[in-house]
Amino acid sequence: MTTPTDFNDRMLSLGLARVSEAAAMASARLIGHGDEKAADQAAVNAMRDQLNKLDIQGVVVIGEGERDEAPMLYIGEEVGNGQGPAVDIALDPLEGTTLTAKDMPNALTVIAMGPRGSMLHAPDVYMDKLAIGPGYREGVVTMDMTPSERVSALAAAKGCSTGNITVCVLERPRHETMIDQLRATGCAIRLITDGDVAGVIHCAEADITGIDMYMGEGGAPEGVLAAAALKCMGGQMYGKLLFRNDDERGRAQKAGITNLDRVYTRDDMVTQDVIFAATGVTDGSIVPGIKREVGYLTAETLLMRSKTGSVRRMSYRNPTR
Repeated sequence: MTTPTDFNDRMLSLGLARVSEAAAMASARLIGHGDEKAADQAAVNAMRDQLNKLDIQGVVVIGEGERDEAPMLYIGEEVGNGQGPAVDIALDPLEGTTLTAKDMPNALTVIAMGPRGSMLHAPDVYMDKLAIGPGYREGVVTMDMTPSERVSALAAAKGCSTGNITVCVLERPRHETMIDQLRATGCAIRLITDGDVAGVIHCAEADITGIDMYMGEGGAPEGVLAAAALKCMGGQMYGKLLFRNDDERGRAQKAGITNLDRVYTRDDMVTQDVIFAATGVTDGSIVPGIKREVGYLTAETLLMRSKTGSVRRMSYRNPTR
């Protein structure tokens, strides 16, 4: 019997959900304990163990960092049992380590998988990001626009006033000027302390989350993960890598990036169909967090396939030992 080598997203999707769930449950015991590193390590260990049970020849293209910086799930690490299709994997075992340590909302475990060569090998640098949900013409907002021009353009496309647009922004000193420009339009701003993958995902379900647009600078690896989610849910995303020094430019060149000024679209960052899973660790507007019940832990996972546009919400209850 030969081992299948095609990327069968339907068959692999449930396995990916198990990977995400295992990481969330492992980190759950550290919610509110103030130890970011321990929570992250617990998620990493569980995610790695589950990945190695899958019938894949996987390579981590978005991970915890370079090999010398991360003992597990580093960029370039091979995962899976060595059988099955060759795949790219982008992951954040615990998006929101601070959120978990402080028991704050919107901590997630996040992972995406696609055929080999399907995801941008983004270096660990900053990325300037812009995202909106589905239903708008291509290019209704662009990276060339000022923040206020983006709000005005989106409001016109939505058929509302700028006061009815809500923009999600990471609360960082580097965004103060941008926030001032946004405030001048009269739009609402939802400031988040961490978790910009969740921030981008919010745009895809604006009717539920109330967020119309995401913008600002955050990690480039998280940008690829967010693009994978929007590939499944619909929506537009743009990203431009930002470099503070020669070391960061060298990281990009090492990753095979030659045009350092390129603006990437969603489909540039994720070029083929992918599957995406996110499990709540702490309660959030995307998925609920881990629930402790007598004798059980219950997790909820968002599982998506871009090929079909399917979005599943799966509840998983597991006995505690």
